[in-house]
Amino acid sequence: MKRNIFVVCCLILSFFGCKSPEAKTEIAVEELTIGDIHGNYEQGNYTSQELVAVYLKRIERFNTKTNAITIVNPNALAIAKELDAEYERTNVLRPLHGIPIIIKDNINTVGMPTTAGAFALKDYFPTEDAFVIKKLVQAGAIIIGKSNMAEWAFSPMHTESSTGGITRNPYNPDYVPAGSSGGTAASVAANLAVGGLGTDTGNSIRGPSSHCSLVGFRTTLGLISREGIVPLYLRNDVVGPMCRTVADATRMMEVMVGMDPKDPITKNSLGKTKGSYSGFLIKNGLEGARIGVLRELSESGIDPEIKELFKKAIADLDTLGAEIIDPGNIPGFSELRQDQWCATFKEDLESFLAAYVKRDTIKTLEDVVRIGSTSEFSNKRLKAHVESSGKKSEGKPCLDAYHDDRRIAFREAIEKVMDSLELDALVYPSWNFKPARIENYDTEYKGDNNQVIAPHTGQPAFTVPMGFSKGDLPAGLQFLGRMYSEATLVKLAYAYEQGTKNRKPPRMDP
Repeated sequence: MKRNIFVVCCLILSFFGCKSPEAKTEIAVEELTIGDIHGNYEQGNYTSQELVAVYLKRIERFNTKTNAITIVNPNALAIAKELDAEYERTNVLRPLHGIPIIIKDNINTVGMPTTAGAFALKDYFPTEDAFVIKKLVQAGAIIIGKSNMAEWAFSPMHTESSTGGITRNPYNPDYVPAGSSGGTAASVAANLAVGGLGTDTGNSIRGPSSHCSLVGFRTTLGLISREGIVPLYLRNDVVGPMCRTVADATRMMEVMVGMDPKDPITKNSLGKTKGSYSGFLIKNGLEGARIGVLRELSESGIDPEIKELFKKAIADLDTLGAEIIDPGNIPGFSELRQDQWCATFKEDLESFLAAYVKRDTIKTLEDVVRIGSTSEFSNKRLKAHVESSGKKSEGKPCLDAYHDDRRIAFREAIEKVMDSLELDALVYPSWNFKPARIENYDTEYKGDNNQVIAPHTGQPAFTVPMGFSKGDLPAGLQFLGRMYSEATLVKLAYAYEQGTKNRKPPRMDP
């Protein structure tokens, strides 16, 4: 796979001329933001083609450290050329004009395979882009490649697939980037693209973002369509941005928002969205905010170093103008968090296969099991799902966050406390422990707070860099909000990010 990326990069660059056009300004892509890039386009310092060429060379040089990107888009430079011609003609930049982004390999993207990391889909080339890909492309984004993932999005612990192998954390390659969107996280953290897309069933945007010093948005269930995405548990799945800054994540998020008839849950968003979320990027956005500290997820079972980072984060929030509130325990929290999971993979996957893949040789989960996997973890999960009934333990049906009694009760318990104390958000560490070592990912996996609330209640939860523990291992701070409170979370997360500047790039030795 690594050699394939190298060959494709070389072919793309050679097709457009081995030496990319001379830019007026040397393009240093490390930590470049959407705003930086658009400013340089407007000043004529470089073009989309020149920028994409630099990213392709960087992927060729550095992807071997992380094994994060599985394929580069053979049409990336051609798309950039078209966007340059459009800008020259109109002098108007679209919202994501000429911005190279990475897409997790479970999202349908025309011109590249969508494998979900599995042999069963290794030759599946979608004929139509997923809803969110259409939105990003309409906004001018350039899909520069696709990223490795935990096979079928099964693992929150690590990122390993049959089609892509093992992805490593760019900050320390002996450690995991978490899962399942570890490829997107590692590639964006390593500055192989400006931003990326991940999916999150319970952890898979926020965990890898936390482990790789990124901003990761899990938005309200219903805000953004999941159409054209290989599901894990569709009742929990969301798709969202993974970026180095809150501003970039916000700009990616806002172009994807919208009702989609092919994903009925998005009907719940009607009348609840903002025309623009970028207007909430306010540097002093924490002044006067009321922030609750969720002790259930931050007090017990926490690594001492993470606990110190969290204490500092609370102090920083206070310094930046927030009023810190201790809400005490949420009534019934321990009981309400139980029995929320519902294994619907078999039903959801078979619906996807019928709607998109349309092959007689792969219609059922049993077909997938027959084809097999190189991952022992994935094989065990596949066989377990064959026996899955799609029911909770007491036999109740698996419903979405708007109709499931237990999910609603959990959300109402949390929002009742938030309302009574007039809280803008609750905060807690995204993970209570450091990233695990790859060789011991299963035994060292602990402290994953992402699984506990948001996937079940449907609430939005954003993770932002909180600092680093020993060994240069990142940690994240999570903001949990009410349903459809993305604007508030953008304001709070941006103010915290700007006031702390906790992110730093990894050292990318070739």
